[in-house]
Amino acid sequence: MPAPTGPTPPRLTKFLDPLRIPTVLRPRPGDTRPQLTVRLTSARQRLHAQLPPTPLWTYGGEFPGPTLELRRGRRLRVTWTNEIDTPFPVVEGNVPESAPPAENEPGIDPGGVDKAAAGLPAWTVTHLHGARTGGGNDGWTENAVLPGESQLSEYPNDQPATALWYHDHAMGITRLNVQAGLAGMYLVRDEEEDALGLPGGAYEIPLVLCDRNLALGDDGAFTGELLHKTAGPLPFFGPYTLVNGVIWPYLEVRARWYRFRVLNASNARTYRLHLVDEGTGERVPDAVWQIGTDAGLLGAPIPLPDGGLALAPAERADLLVDFGALGARTLRLVDSAPEPYAAVPLAAGAPVGVPRPDQRLPEPDVLQFRVADEPPASTFTLPPRLAASYARLHHDRLPEPHMHRMLVLAPNRQGSFRLWEMEEVPHSALAAATDGVVQTLGADGVLRTYRRLSQEFDETLNWHVRQDGWEVWTILNLSVALHPVHLHLIRFQALARESWDVSGFRQSVGGTAPGAPVGYRSTLEVAPSDQGWKDVIQVPPGQLVRIGGQFSGSTGRYMYHCHLLEHEDDGMMRPFTVSPGPVLDLQGGGMPMPM
Repeated sequence: MPAPTGPTPPRLTKFLDPLRIPTVLRPRPGDTRPQLTVRLTSARQRLHAQLPPTPLWTYGGEFPGPTLELRRGRRLRVTWTNEIDTPFPVVEGNVPESAPPAENEPGIDPGGVDKAAAGLPAWTVTHLHGARTGGGNDGWTENAVLPGESQLSEYPNDQPATALWYHDHAMGITRLNVQAGLAGMYLVRDEEEDALGLPGGAYEIPLVLCDRNLALGDDGAFTGELLHKTAGPLPFFGPYTLVNGVIWPYLEVRARWYRFRVLNASNARTYRLHLVDEGTGERVPDAVWQIGTDAGLLGAPIPLPDGGLALAPAERADLLVDFGALGARTLRLVDSAPEPYAAVPLAAGAPVGVPRPDQRLPEPDVLQFRVADEPPASTFTLPPRLAASYARLHHDRLPEPHMHRMLVLAPNRQGSFRLWEMEEVPHSALAAATDGVVQTLGADGVLRTYRRLSQEFDETLNWHVRQDGWEVWTILNLSVALHPVHLHLIRFQALARESWDVSGFRQSVGGTAPGAPVGYRSTLEVAPSDQGWKDVIQVPPGQLVRIGGQFSGSTGRYMYHCHLLEHEDDGMMRPFTVSPGPVLDLQGGGMPMPM
């Protein structure tokens, strides 16, 4: 492959290919013990009409994998059978951190290729993201299987209607296995959703978004191979946006309501999505309504935010779009989020759909909609109310007793991001700036001192959760990057957001100095979409986010982690356990911590 100074890479024509709709898998009707076998196989798939077929590792021979569809309460057993029989299909490489715009280009100097990655075995473990299931079925990161072996998992599906997704979670190589193609959607249906009469069938469409890069041959032409190219330790950002495994596709739609189940399946890219009229370049936000978040329906529809819909990796949005008044128009879904994303609001009146290569957004286009030239063809009416079961959580109304935990997102002294599990200690513990000791001054004006318990994945397991217990996790980000934090098993809501002055944190010593705490600045709005049920929460730099939820559904050993996959693989992941209350009581643990 040529160096960056080689031939100018060919360009791909936008909106040349139709959107691909993944196959749908359902258990057989009337099956008293529903079971499915999903085969992990090698495949070649053309990601764009102007590309050679791309070698992939896939679920069911397609990328993304088939959409599994289940009814609430109908238990499903899945055999994830590893039948991959080809070498690792992605070129792994780096460019100098001093030249990050080089990430925007396909191809890489042969000297930057990591030859060790080519020898990776097809070692995989599937995690059903957002599932309430036992720890033994959750896809523990080290319980991966080799070709010829199977992973057996059972999913109760005893949770409200929502869009989950499944993806590889193998320890240390999740970023590469997902890049290779191992991801797909999983829909849970229930009667509450049925009663709304939402658009369905051909008018309900999954949109699996991700970014990728492409390798070049010695002649400067595309080889079809995927390229995982990063700058130094930074997460991956690719110049090509795929929807359902197609680069910049188009979708022909009727002049009626549609339902789109949107998933950000990227390694690290956050999308800030806008619907734009291709003819005028103006936004058309009035046509788009959000009706659900990661873990279920909202109580009422909310309009697309003025600044666009921001989806960090692993977040989902359930959207309704009314094309009824848009007949004969061509629309584009575009992204305006600079990378690395820090949740900075889009300036009022700022243009969208504009390339920003210096901010790792060389191509803002995502998807084109071609609306039929016809009168409105739907009788659907947007319901004013959605899930009657939805209830907004408030900290002061949570059941008592409930547990409080303190989590700090911080760089270690070497600059790698970590999850710091903290405990409150006497102020005398901070006689001097000390690694792992952080002093805080909260909104209540109380000075507190915390000591780090663990930060590495294999350090002491600290957090033993009571089954069916309610917990509040306070997450404080002392780093310079936004981290989307994902908790396995549980769904939760954001209870509060605050802006904090974190300048007192000293990375060189890994803590704060006496009398120089990190501290509360102001209270921030909890966005309407954050008020829904979530399993991923964006924690921007310099913010404190408080989340609350109930650890119900099952027991076992689980993980929580940053869902920037390069961060996760680099050590930003920790375990926790959920045990029956009587077991914790017998052990003398699990008592609530005041805060």
